[in-house]
Amino acid sequence: MGQIRTIKKRMVAVRTIQRITKTMQMIATARFTAALQRAKATRPYTDRIRDMSGRLAASAGEFTHPLMRPEPAGAKREVFLVISSDRGLCGAYNGNVLKQAISAIRRSTGAGNTLRVETAGRKASLFFKFARVEVAARHQIGDKPTYLAVNELAKTYMREFTEGTCDAVRVVYMRFVSNSRQVPEVMTLLPLEPPAATESKSAASGGGATVYEFSPDAPTLLDAILPKTVSVSLFQAFNDAVVSEQVMRMVAMKAATDNAAGLGRTLKRDYNRARQTRITTELTEIVGGAAALE
Repeated sequence: MGQIRTIKKRMVAVRTIQRITKTMQMIATARFTAALQRAKATRPYTDRIRDMSGRLAASAGEFTHPLMRPEPAGAKREVFLVISSDRGLCGAYNGNVLKQAISAIRRSTGAGNTLRVETAGRKASLFFKFARVEVAARHQIGDKPTYLAVNELAKTYMREFTEGTCDAVRVVYMRFVSNSRQVPEVMTLLPLEPPAATESKSAASGGGATVYEFSPDAPTLLDAILPKTVSVSLFQAFNDAVVSEQVMRMVAMKAATDNAAGLGRTLKRDYNRARQTRITTELTEIVGGAAALE
């Protein structure tokens, strides 16, 4: 009797867990859909402004910009921004990001660089506290990052970089590739490294590189475009991180729901066996008692 009651309690607990994970899966699916729409909406603009800034910077001749100052050859002062989630139950999302962050931090420390670690997300803050890594700043961006909040953070990094407080700013986040692939990545936010001047179609057919006429002049134009490139790149990193978190939580909750359903079937089978065993035992006792009275 005690075994049957134990199994029945476990069955009730598993059904409760299954309902919770199913609900969390549905919520994660809705949030993933909304986050994916935001990330897809900003991706073309991000790619285009990066390409345009690269073309213009490469065609500006001897012009240099403070945001494009090359990293020093020796020891550097680096800022690491680690983007994680505020909540758990999202599979290996936080584990992969934090593993990538620790690996990058160890490489930088081994090279003799001076580090300043900042976090965006509660899980990263708790992890670095456990790992005894000092966190200089904790940013609260949330599940729905806004461009205004991210732009203020980007302005802070750009000001510190141009003033010489730091030599490089790197962002550790989960880059969203597709629904089935998310890649932890260390992105160099500053200094900007524009690609070489892209040749035009005529250049591909044997002509020379494209020549740009700047109006207004190159310094004025790049002063407006390059800071925007930094802000937009950081904003895209936050959007990719949110999408990756939600899709990994959706997959994790679906797996948990399926596991709960499988465990529920197993417990039901065990319950039926235990109940059948008890009935058989009671019938045997009744028959034995009747036989003893004869």
